[in-house]
Amino acid sequence: MTVQACGVDFGTSNSTVGWCRPGVPSLLALEEGKTTLPSVIFFNAEEESTTVGRAAIAEYLDGYEGRLMRSLKSILGTSLMNGQTEVQGRPLRFLDLLSMFIGQLKQRAEQNAGRGFEQAVFGRPVFFVDDDPVADRLAQDTLGEIARKVGFKEVAFQFEPIAAAFDYESRIQREELVLIVDIGGGTSDFSLLRLAPERAHLLDRRADILANGGVHIGGTDFDKQLSLYSVMPQLGYRSRLKNNAEVPSGFYFNLATWHTINFAYTRKALSDLQGVYPDALEQGKLDRLFSLIDKRAGHWLAIQVEAAKIALSDAPQTRLEMGEIERGLFHDIMRGDFDEAIEKQIVSIETTVARLLADAQLQAGEVDTVFFTGGSSGVPLLRERIAAMFPAARAVEGDRYGSIGSGLALDASRRFA
Repeated sequence: MTVQACGVDFGTSNSTVGWCRPGVPSLLALEEGKTTLPSVIFFNAEEESTTVGRAAIAEYLDGYEGRLMRSLKSILGTSLMNGQTEVQGRPLRFLDLLSMFIGQLKQRAEQNAGRGFEQAVFGRPVFFVDDDPVADRLAQDTLGEIARKVGFKEVAFQFEPIAAAFDYESRIQREELVLIVDIGGGTSDFSLLRLAPERAHLLDRRADILANGGVHIGGTDFDKQLSLYSVMPQLGYRSRLKNNAEVPSGFYFNLATWHTINFAYTRKALSDLQGVYPDALEQGKLDRLFSLIDKRAGHWLAIQVEAAKIALSDAPQTRLEMGEIERGLFHDIMRGDFDEAIEKQIVSIETTVARLLADAQLQAGEVDTVFFTGGSSGVPLLRERIAAMFPAARAVEGDRYGSIGSGLALDASRRFA
């Protein structure tokens, strides 16, 4: 029997849509035959067009004038959700921005499936917003409002790590106590569950969920910290003025954070930078910053930093080319630099996992399996620390970009069968 509902994993960095059909992989192709759609929108000012996904990034890197927007999910639960931005001289509400992208997800999934979807289970992080239940609930309600606005008539939600657990459960042969480690673009989420093939069909799994936890740290935070630690100093971050004060850090924090990069291009930001330039002791580095702002190359640089982070997951060293800013400029980054840059974030993740065990009243030795998913779950320092916490558990690698979407599709098939 073909299921009439889909699962939607709207991610900070990448998104997927899953649909359960007998004997067929659940994830639907969304762009160029690929099942992931980067969560990116580009407003092309030259051609007065709007593109999403890989095509959006390609147009931006090809040098078209316009506005690139990424990490859209991170807006949920923040004050930005009620505000607006300017695109091609016109105001655009952030609510409408997210609706445009999720509408594209639905449209592309339906085109690939050859049918419409009116029911969906959306994934959500354990916490959209840390330590603020009201804001967290508002974020989910806003996502539900957007989903109904683009045409879904029935919308349910499932925690993303639990969705990943359902995907893993579809492949096991015996009962296991599993820690799901889901490190996404914007959040790190964890669930402790008892999984078993004979219970996979049950709709009510509350008794099998021993604990959930999460922290608002993810791949974009790792990018930001790597940028601030290794890259922004090449542009004057933490350099000194004549009075021994540091060059104001706001310029660099904006450029190191995806959804604030455009703030570095405002007239006020440029005026502030011009104001401190005469007193800078390393004006050559600020010249690079002026060059970046003049070329509006902030997103380009952020893409290079992200690529360096990915490279350092497999190699002890990588070279970050910065020739777009200054001819011949590059910076070699060691994995140790990356480890030091993200140490604080890794400690927060360790603390969250330890709290999860305490909440479940379990010892680490009782965990059979640690299941890794999410695009940033391959960061070596993270893997080392988690392995040290659960030395007796076996590590299982999920589909970093697909486990959640596949699990959401399974959940949708059970809820809306």
